[in-house]
Amino acid sequence: MPAPRRRTAARVAAAGLAPLAVAAYAAVPAAAHGSMTDPVSRVAACYAEGPEAPKSAACKAAVAASGPQAFYDWNAVNIANAAGKSRSLIPDGQLCSAGNPKYKGLDLARADWPATPMTAGAHTFRYKGTAPHKGSFELYVTKDGYDPSKPLKWSDLEAVPFAKATDPAMRDGDYVFGGTLPKKSGRHLIFSVWQRSDSPEAFYTCSDVVFGGAVPSTGASAQPSRPAPVQPPQAPTDRQISDGAGKSTVEHGGHGDDDPTTNGRASASPVAAAPVAAAPVSAPSASPLGGRDGGNLAQTGGNGATPALAIAGAGVVAVGAAVLFAVARRRATGSGRSVR
Repeated sequence: MPAPRRRTAARVAAAGLAPLAVAAYAAVPAAAHGSMTDPVSRVAACYAEGPEAPKSAACKAAVAASGPQAFYDWNAVNIANAAGKSRSLIPDGQLCSAGNPKYKGLDLARADWPATPMTAGAHTFRYKGTAPHKGSFELYVTKDGYDPSKPLKWSDLEAVPFAKATDPAMRDGDYVFGGTLPKKSGRHLIFSVWQRSDSPEAFYTCSDVVFGGAVPSTGASAQPSRPAPVQPPQAPTDRQISDGAGKSTVEHGGHGDDDPTTNGRASASPVAAAPVAAAPVSAPSASPLGGRDGGNLAQTGGNGATPALAIAGAGVVAVGAAVLFAVARRRATGSGRSVR
């Protein structure tokens, strides 16, 4: 075959390969990340105080237990393959860390965590979405008689969520949705589950709250029967998030960890997000807490192998097309006909 014709064939094969490669790359989405900012989660509050030199006693203890890096990675308290099985994956006493030793400081049982003042009734919740994705939120509050000085157990939470939202709108980088807080008094904890609907990945937060009025400032008098008062927490500002991004190990384009010993969590990097498949396959309906109320939050579209499969599949198609083209050219040349 003359050289010009061979070059033309190579160009045709390359042209056929390029769009397939682009399509495979485009099929891989960014991972979802974020944390509750109203009421402020423990991890967000400690990040806002500063991972290197936090101000509150609780955040100082949390950083001492987990190290500063866990708080630079404040938006990645997750399980990659949760798929609505949070209750079976996260042990009692480890709800705030989602069972990840990296965030064990969040599980410290103490009554002086910075707490957001709350009142019963309608409330607008905000959840910072640093890598947005479709999914649903469920918020649970602790039962009456909750004791913050003891490790948080699943049985400490009310049986059903008091607020739910599916694909809420984003405003200024936050998911914003409404809910009605039940009548409570004193110190409590709000536990959130953000279950992606395009992968099995879920994110978790613990937000300390106080019902019945503003939290007294540090140094104010307190009743002997109540824990020492604390300052309300602050959510990280956009500037703080931007300034700390360079120290974060969260890779928003990363994907799942296949190590079974981590329950699908990432080890070197806290990111453990499963990507979207080209043709989603719905998982059985399940609540993010393991099916207690039958919420349809575990519909998933793939697993950690999806990007490799998509790229490999595109490569196979492209290579196959090139082979067929070469065979046809060889046969035509052998028969004395030219291929144009």
